[in-house]
Amino acid sequence: MTPNPFLKKLGFSDNDRAVIIHTDDIGMCHASVQAFKDLWAFGTITSGAVMVPCPWFPAVAHMCRENPEIDMGVHATLNAEWESYRWGPVSTREQASGLLDADGYFNQWHQAVYDNAKPEAVEKEVNTQIERALAAGIDATHVDSHMGTIMNPLFIQSYIQAAASRLLPNMLPRLDAQGSRMMGMSESDRVSYMPIMEMIETLGIPMVDAILSMPLEHGDDHIEFAKKLFGEAPVGITHFILHPSIDTAELRAIAPDWRARVANYNAFMSDELKKFIESEDIKLIGYRALRDAMRS
Repeated sequence: MTPNPFLKKLGFSDNDRAVIIHTDDIGMCHASVQAFKDLWAFGTITSGAVMVPCPWFPAVAHMCRENPEIDMGVHATLNAEWESYRWGPVSTREQASGLLDADGYFNQWHQAVYDNAKPEAVEKEVNTQIERALAAGIDATHVDSHMGTIMNPLFIQSYIQAAASRLLPNMLPRLDAQGSRMMGMSESDRVSYMPIMEMIETLGIPMVDAILSMPLEHGDDHIEFAKKLFGEAPVGITHFILHPSIDTAELRAIAPDWRARVANYNAFMSDELKKFIESEDIKLIGYRALRDAMRS
């Protein structure tokens, strides 16, 4: 692919590797909020995204008001995946929207959203989540996607428009074969959407060249895994995902993958990994830099 045009807009060369170290699921539970505070202060993350429908959203908003330099986006949420801890839409309680399951929460998994959610209801929901974050005093830097659900071809137009109408970047991979797989696109979908995605980039909307993610499958030492991922970051802009949480009784009760979330946190709170990141030939950026370059 051609060089990412935003490298030069950020003052980098076409051959530089820029990495956004991004924490997902902030506000899902208290453990995620405290983890973000710790990692932001420690200096090993550059961005995060809040789950507006979740119970700890007000705490995230308070944190951002108290610390306006924090780089926080909106984690567009259409799923509530856990068994014993759930949340629902902020825009409606109508079953006809297709956003709710039989118990009145978001559907747990992707396919139920694809099968039932009305595109117009998804559009209203993502816009309401962004507006609620802005009204709470969060200087939103971007919009990304919980579990990738809203990036499906059924809803991607709403995802892009909700951000672009506010001059916010999306987390959106450039549409090569890898990027299309990340969005759940078939080859025919990819061919259909290629002109649209090319037009988006032409209009000056930032896109990322790669998405890398820390594991949620095991709770082993994640430091070496993180080092490997940083080594794999290609030329261009990489969205590097982790799901850090401190170890709490609440987290253990909610998330079967709690060990991995704690291991994500411990790795990025380590001096060893911090020094490794500083030694790598990468440029650390947040989404605020992309947003400001987009707006300029």
